[in-house]
Amino acid sequence: MKKSLLLTLLLTLFFFTGCADSHEVKQPAENAATKNSTQETEVITTKIKITVNGETFDATLDNNPSADAFIKKMPLEVTMTELNGNEKYYRFNENFPSADERVGKISTGDLMLYDSSYVVLFYKNFSTSYSYTRLGRVLNSERLEKTLGGGNVKVKFEKY
Repeated sequence: MKKSLLLTLLLTLFFFTGCADSHEVKQPAENAATKNSTQETEVITTKIKITVNGETFDATLDNNPSADAFIKKMPLEVTMTELNGNEKYYRFNENFPSADERVGKISTGDLMLYDSSYVVLFYKNFSTSYSYTRLGRVLNSERLEKTLGGGNVKVKFEKY
């Protein structure tokens, strides 16, 4: 009887000690520090405007070398070619820095770099197995499909 009481006492003590150690590992100070550093980290984006057939769309460019190279070309007016009923593209004569990745899903308003020299503006959602480097995103993309239409279009990219 004494052995089973001692064993129960030891197991109870071991259980509570384990809980106390577990609590100490989840130190709120560390979580707070992580949270604060996350809040202090700013995502820097550059705002641009895209004009098509008299319609203006606001867009933001990501903070990456590809977007930096693209913005250095602005103001820029190009004829973008229709492709696949979901995108317009323009091919530059030079390559941009790129970090292609499989995005899996394209959303209306995505502005991407394909194969280091093609700037692509998507006006429909779809799944893809292709790899792109993200340049940015059109913010008010509801009218994008209607405005871009079915053929090639002149598109103007400008910094704000």
